[in-house]
Amino acid sequence: MHPLESAITYKGSREFTKSELIGILAFKLRIMGVKEAKALIEKGLRSGLIEERDGLLVVNEEILKGEIENEDLLNAMIRHVARSLGWEVDDILREIGSMRERYGDLDERVLVYLLGMDKGVDMSPFKDRLDV
Repeated sequence: MHPLESAITYKGSREFTKSELIGILAFKLRIMGVKEAKALIEKGLRSGLIEERDGLLVVNEEILKGEIENEDLLNAMIRHVARSLGWEVDDILREIGSMRERYGDLDERVLVYLLGMDKGVDMSPFKDRLDV
């Protein structure tokens, strides 16, 4: 579940003060640390996932739905590559981190796709689902 989806479910609203959202993510739900919660908010503001209105942070539900779908695709791709190679998910995540250092800040789904292709995994089930 996306962290913002968890926060909305917890509060029952998609509007938060900044400190309230950080508190929910870091202390109430214990999904991430304070630093990560602040980074999530900043990234969300830049991408339009979170909008600032009258001093409140408002989560854009349409963009959140897209993020959740992308996250589901990413997780499916990671599981597929891990199963095909006989690796653990953590191994895939480490390899993605190494690839990010080489290739820059590419979308994680693209990195997993490239990793699978590089290792000889059949990635055809995901080819048409990547929209980057």
